Amino acid sequence: MNSTKVVFAAAALLCAAHAPAQYPAKAIRIIVPSSAGAAVDLVPRLMSQPLSERLGQQVIVENRAGAGTIIGTEAVARAAPDGYTLLSAPPAFAVNVSLYAKLPYDPLKDFVPVMHTHNAPLVTVVHPSVPVKSVKELIALAKARPADFTYAHSGSGAITHMSMELFLYMSGTRMTPVPYKGPAPALVDVVAGRVPLMMASAPAMLPHLRSGRVRALAVSGRTRIAMVPDAPPLTEAGVPGYESAVWIAWFAPAGTPPEVIARINKEAAAVLQMPALRERFENEALQTVGSSPAELASFVRSEMAKWGNVIKAAGVRPQ
Repeated sequence: MNSTKVVFAAAALLCAAHAPAQYPAKAIRIIVPSSAGAAVDLVPRLMSQPLSERLGQQVIVENRAGAGTIIGTEAVARAAPDGYTLLSAPPAFAVNVSLYAKLPYDPLKDFVPVMHTHNAPLVTVVHPSVPVKSVKELIALAKARPADFTYAHSGSGAITHMSMELFLYMSGTRMTPVPYKGPAPALVDVVAGRVPLMMASAPAMLPHLRSGRVRALAVSGRTRIAMVPDAPPLTEAGVPGYESAVWIAWFAPAGTPPEVIARINKEAAAVLQMPALRERFENEALQTVGSSPAELASFVRSEMAKWGNVIKAAGVRPQ
């Protein structure tokens, strides 16, 4: 072999060594930083099988709950940036920046956005004993009798807490928060009339709405939802500009190759267009988004700013 051929052979070997392997070549894990059952867990579970078929490798959903989603989120931040470990994140991804004095990761520096998959608006409900049938009536009564009003939420910094604080901030009202360890016990006390109101997911509320044990006043998104058709958006019901939701977004560790991110986004977008899956999501009151990575990056920054302002206005001290 002459010297020219040796040079070209060496160059070819060098390129091969640095070229990314065919992706994916093994199973992909999607880490959910909360327990099973929530929207942030349901979305990747419903998408995993069709996504596995499109990618040609198994997509496994793994729950790593604890510390307000910090444990599971940190696990993804520390994972190899090779596209084989993803994070399915809820709003706590943006909220925790202002809620905790120190996080073991930086959500902007340690992650790259993949896709904002869904939004799940919350429903504002009151116990039937509360003498209001609209948001405007609720605001008027709360302003007249602020000492009489409490609201339930599923934990400090949870979206049910932050969404109510955003409502109070934008409507100029005051209420006393009553924290619970999760949405289920909070809802139990609202249904029993021990706490007059709360915001919670539509699927959780639906049986109690149908039985008349709670009354829906509004939804937190910008549009009505089929599950609670008579409840108008808060922005139309008396709080102009209001918008909040349980959102689900996927991230990868920082340094994951752009072509890998593009592949995951492309295949996930195709899965979200499947009619049967879209219908299932609609039945769960999940609104499909299917954003680009750039759109998710912009959205997360805006969410961090919004919830930082709400936390400051509510006087919540960083933990």
